[in-house]
Amino acid sequence: MSGTADRPESQGQSQTESRSQTESQAHSQTEALAAFATHARYDAIPERSRADLRRNLLDALGCAVGALDGEPIRLLRQQLDAFGGAPLCTLVGGGRSAPDRAAAWTTALTRYLDFMDNFLAKGETCHPSDNIGSVLAAADFADAAGRDFLAAMAVAYQVEIRLTEEAPIMARGFDHTTQLAFSIAAGVSRALGLTTDQAADALGACGSDFGSLAVIRAAPTTQWKGLASSATAFAATHATFLASRGISAPRQVLEGPKGLMAAIGKRFSIDWAAEPIDGVSRTSLKRYNAEVHTQTAIEAVLRLRAEHGLRAAEVDEIEAEVFLAAYQIVGGGEYGDRSRVATKEEADHSLPYVLAVALLDGDVGPAQYRPERIKRADVQELLRRIRVTTSSHLESPAPLVERVDPFTRAYPDEMPARIRIRLRDGRSVEAECRDYPGFVRTPMGWEQAVEKFERLASRFAEPELRRAIVQAVDGLDGLRVRELTELLGRVSTTPLA
Repeated sequence: MSGTADRPESQGQSQTESRSQTESQAHSQTEALAAFATHARYDAIPERSRADLRRNLLDALGCAVGALDGEPIRLLRQQLDAFGGAPLCTLVGGGRSAPDRAAAWTTALTRYLDFMDNFLAKGETCHPSDNIGSVLAAADFADAAGRDFLAAMAVAYQVEIRLTEEAPIMARGFDHTTQLAFSIAAGVSRALGLTTDQAADALGACGSDFGSLAVIRAAPTTQWKGLASSATAFAATHATFLASRGISAPRQVLEGPKGLMAAIGKRFSIDWAAEPIDGVSRTSLKRYNAEVHTQTAIEAVLRLRAEHGLRAAEVDEIEAEVFLAAYQIVGGGEYGDRSRVATKEEADHSLPYVLAVALLDGDVGPAQYRPERIKRADVQELLRRIRVTTSSHLESPAPLVERVDPFTRAYPDEMPARIRIRLRDGRSVEAECRDYPGFVRTPMGWEQAVEKFERLASRFAEPELRRAIVQAVDGLDGLRVRELTELLGRVSTTPLA
């Protein structure tokens, strides 16, 4: 059964209808957002953002291929194979399944290593690449052109980024996969070529039903951290296909009674008719395989290690002074104790662990999260000599915190971290970093993204296949999406000999 045999009726709809005409008929924020999504054009994406879409896509695919032997990934694939699904979409690593299952699979792969992109807002963050699995599955199902896939990806990025800015939710106890449900609905609607009405129903269904709690990321952190966005991808992709068949859903999901605005206690309005499609260029890519707020602290530790030839045996204590968000999420603040580390999920969200392993190994990559590395005595002993501090007065109102703490005031335009290492011989060394290569102020270029992809994918794909994937992503605006997914299906699910 081919994807075209049961495609939503509007697949062939023209994309030339004026967005402004549609917006004038909109009666809710949801309908305005739906019009933005369904009428987004590839030609409206700025040239730099088109390049950044390809860069972030390659980065996400490297993370996905590099995750193929993860334990939760293996269990997810067992379930997908056991439950089955119409063979409509190619899976990374081979095989075929239904679009909602393909979306869940690719999203889990992209997310598992915790090495993917980030968008940072004041007090809130998200991973826009969580959208790619759903949009890729929908585009594969629809036999979409690469240009239409990239436009749909750009839409999903824009929606999640703008909702993260205007509708912050994590302080209220919700997880950022809540905003992801909206962005997946928008991106999949664009990839399938849905009407504005169908997209509005997709947004209503996904936005009202697929909220998540931030306890997902709290200590002790479990394997669900790496699968939560996959679960949202599965559900939101499924619901968007239902909307394509005519299922109605609450279009007042944002501003209506008991809608999102009521849930978070904040009203907001986004002028979707005037919204650009350049959000991808506001994202950061990770240099190190760890939670995003750790990146500058790792950079500072590695700088001191290289400059002074430091060895762990020389270290008496390490103090990491960071901005408030880093302290709260990975330093032992409101998300819980980060000094107890026994699993991969606990390790990549523990600032003490990643700093300790960086000093010991000179790197923070997938190898630093193997069970035998995490449990080794050297890193377990050293991480207990790392103290995470912040200059913020944690009980003070937010405006006061920002006034007295320059590190927190600088975030998210910068991510300041100061590392002080006191040595057993009485000496002390110190370094401060405010950004890192890959941060939005110092963005990763295409060649650096290719190097990262090669590093992550080399265990599962031969050099010729890796080159073909890189070339397909680079030239995707001139290809069909299935030319890329066919290559991804040839990747091995087990490490090469």
